[in-house]
Amino acid sequence: MKSRACGPGRAIGLLALLLLMFCSIAQAQEIEGTWKLVTRKLQDGTAQTPPIAQGAATWHNGVRTLIVYGHTPEGKPWCLSLISSYKISGTEWTETLLLSVYDDGSGKAPAFNQTTETKTTPVTRDGPRIAFKPVFEPVSYVFEGDKWTATLEGVFVDYWERVR
Repeated sequence: MKSRACGPGRAIGLLALLLLMFCSIAQAQEIEGTWKLVTRKLQDGTAQTPPIAQGAATWHNGVRTLIVYGHTPEGKPWCLSLISSYKISGTEWTETLLLSVYDDGSGKAPAFNQTTETKTTPVTRDGPRIAFKPVFEPVSYVFEGDKWTATLEGVFVDYWERVR
């Protein structure tokens, strides 16, 4: 009768599987938490803080919620609300949009989107720095520890902090 002892090949395979599972959890935890918008810096250098510009976001167990409020260059209020599911790996950001509501400040009715579309984009890592472009927003994200920036090129940079 053959012994079912764990040989070196099996042990290495099990270790590799455990490392992959741990790395996936660790990568998601790098961005997980509750975040608040602290400051928005406009292209002209003007800084806006709450209540002029506000935002809150939660990233938890693969579900993300985001609400951001601000003003157009003409001074009209706009708002983006978003709910999605996500996965982040060492090299990719995958997101499935569940709902977005965007009021562009034009006075028209807000745009609703419930496509449940899934898209993937590359992730760049440099030490603790994680950068990617979320697939359902026209911004670039950079996370580093408890700081997060969202940049809309030529318009603003939002500075977020993790709530502890």
